[in-house]
Amino acid sequence: MTMTTAGVIFVLTLVAALVAAYKPFGDYMFRAVSGTKQSRVERGIFRLVGVNPAAEQTWGVYARSVLAFSAVSILFLYLFQRVQNHLWLSLGFDPVVPHGAWNTAVSFVSNTNWQSYSGESTMGHLVQMAGLGVQNFVSAAVGIAVAVALVRGFARSRTGQLGNFWVDLTRITLRILLPIAVLGAIALMIGGVVQNLSAGTDVTTLTGGTQTITGGPVASQEVIKELGTNGGGFYNVNSAHPFENPTTWTNWLEIFLLLLIPFSLPRVFGRMVGQNRQGYAIAAVMGILAFASVVITNVFELAGHGTVPQAVGAAMEGKEVRFDVSNSATFAAATTLTSTGSVNSFHDSFTSLGGMMTMVNMMLGEVAPGGTGSGLYGLLILAVITVFVAGLMVGRTPEYLGKKIGSREIKFASLYFLITPILVLVGTAAAFATGNNSTALNVGPHGLSEVLYAFTSASNNNGSAFGGITVNTTWWDTALGLCMLFGRFLPIIFVLALAGSLARQAPTPASEGTLPTHRPLFIGMVVGVTVVLVALTFLPALALGPLAEGL
Repeated sequence: MTMTTAGVIFVLTLVAALVAAYKPFGDYMFRAVSGTKQSRVERGIFRLVGVNPAAEQTWGVYARSVLAFSAVSILFLYLFQRVQNHLWLSLGFDPVVPHGAWNTAVSFVSNTNWQSYSGESTMGHLVQMAGLGVQNFVSAAVGIAVAVALVRGFARSRTGQLGNFWVDLTRITLRILLPIAVLGAIALMIGGVVQNLSAGTDVTTLTGGTQTITGGPVASQEVIKELGTNGGGFYNVNSAHPFENPTTWTNWLEIFLLLLIPFSLPRVFGRMVGQNRQGYAIAAVMGILAFASVVITNVFELAGHGTVPQAVGAAMEGKEVRFDVSNSATFAAATTLTSTGSVNSFHDSFTSLGGMMTMVNMMLGEVAPGGTGSGLYGLLILAVITVFVAGLMVGRTPEYLGKKIGSREIKFASLYFLITPILVLVGTAAAFATGNNSTALNVGPHGLSEVLYAFTSASNNNGSAFGGITVNTTWWDTALGLCMLFGRFLPIIFVLALAGSLARQAPTPASEGTLPTHRPLFIGMVVGVTVVLVALTFLPALALGPLAEGL
């Protein structure tokens, strides 16, 4: 079997599995976020924190709850890292330096999981489990909760209530993320992923030297890092490490897990608004963009553009031989199309155009299918912009799901879309202007690509790295931390504000001039608007970086 054939089978089986899971898993998530009955554990949690599960919140209160929870989480995780040398299972590691602790705390709370450190030589097991691991769950739950709140805005009328953040957070964590994480961790352990509390084992290498092989609670963190589209690895080389990703089938399972929730959330959307076909339309947009990206990334990598890859017959630099070129390209596309950021290969070593595709995936806004929750609400924002553009073309007030898209709504949508490009482009310019663009090995277009990738990854809450830059300095940790912070929470505020505005509206009956938003025409328009907006925003920067290198 050729590498290309194996890659095609790999992708097609993934597609088949995601299609099979779409309806049953989407319906399960719908019941989890829409049910009114509380379990005994949930009732205990609500009593403990003083939450009335029957009380709903306006968009402002919902947003303040999100921000308050996230602020406390950042503070706790920062302090946890700073005192880790006094904690159980610290493995003798020193406290994390202040700028590194700040960057990591913001990174994991914002669902970015950017890592400017080597996990196995920096973080003790307790910090990994009770600090980083916990944030892998709750940061993912926050994204889903915000998406559900936006959908309630479309589904409800003449009300300012969007649900209760604390109830949503608890249900999503306990009913969706935790059960799948337990089953997934067991599957990964069967596949050979490590799960222990070992401080490490000394072994003799082939050259006669001694090396310490670090163990740890890897499987439990690996599964939620993929399922919650987090991405932070227990080890420095992330999912390329055999203790995190031992075989081809665990590689397949990890890609499936990181795509499962984002691709199934459109089903929740369709069920909540009472029109399953609307969910199919959103899923189709995600599928078209994702499939195109996976195919194009594979084509660029399998073609091996460049002198050395052409000479040796494959672009294998920076790739694990266990996964070959195609499976590495598919993983790279999946992890940058979502906000996962985990890697099983070195994106800096991709061909110039293959590396460009990983950046383009993030520049799309990570909506194909995007992160847990963030992908759905990002694509719904693009759908709002699309119906507004369509309304301008025919000279009538645009509508989406019976809600008018007026000046207030389009302002929120526009501000949402503008946040990340501003952060990416201003951050990249600031790095060059302040002389913080120095790279270890590369100058010219590839050096620009490394800086552009770093800010694209941080601002879109992806977390993967192109590499080649020393980013564990005070300047980089501070700059990227601010991008992660603003790139996560400013869009959330605009999403919730839009949800509140929509929920207060009275329903608008469909008329002859209403654009059907479940048909192929609308699906194609959303795809087109997404691509055009990204091209207009980022093409100049891409032309100076990966495109110039590729030419």
